[in-house]
Amino acid sequence: MLSAAVKVMGESGYHGAPISRIAREAGVADGTVYLYFKNKEDILISILRVTIGDIVEQILIQYKRLEDKPIDALHAIVSIYFRTLGSDTNLATVTQVHLRQTDAEMRRKIGEIMRPFQQIIAKTIDRGVEKGVFRETIDRRIARRMIFGTLDETVTAWILSGAKYDLISLIDPVCDVLVNGLKA
Repeated sequence: MLSAAVKVMGESGYHGAPISRIAREAGVADGTVYLYFKNKEDILISILRVTIGDIVEQILIQYKRLEDKPIDALHAIVSIYFRTLGSDTNLATVTQVHLRQTDAEMRRKIGEIMRPFQQIIAKTIDRGVEKGVFRETIDRRIARRMIFGTLDETVTAWILSGAKYDLISLIDPVCDVLVNGLKA
């Protein structure tokens, strides 16, 4: 049912995606949707929970062998994020655009879902500092926000361009800027 919701919301937007259309796309009766979800907001939050949960799970599998290689771990984070969202423009649209909600409760739920992903980024930065790969003087909070913000903005720009280029081709250039910065 979530894949039907991703398709409908990705094509029509959150507000243009009635439950009845999601149900029709899923091949179920309208009432069946309410057996699994309270409302459309619950569907949207569930899409993010599953998507970010899958991304975190994939990263953790890679992280076991890359924990002592912070640059490789960072590359895995970028790669998994871009590959997951770059494989489905509707999914990317829903997670990057339609989740930009102003409702405080929705923002709180999104923050909870994103926390494990951001913790992995923070752990990677910490390991990089411990290993002497990243500067000891780096502001870790700013670095975490910068990394997440770069991923977020890169995917959003890709969506807004109409996905006219290959998001996956940006993995190495993004990692280069994240690791090497702007320094000559």
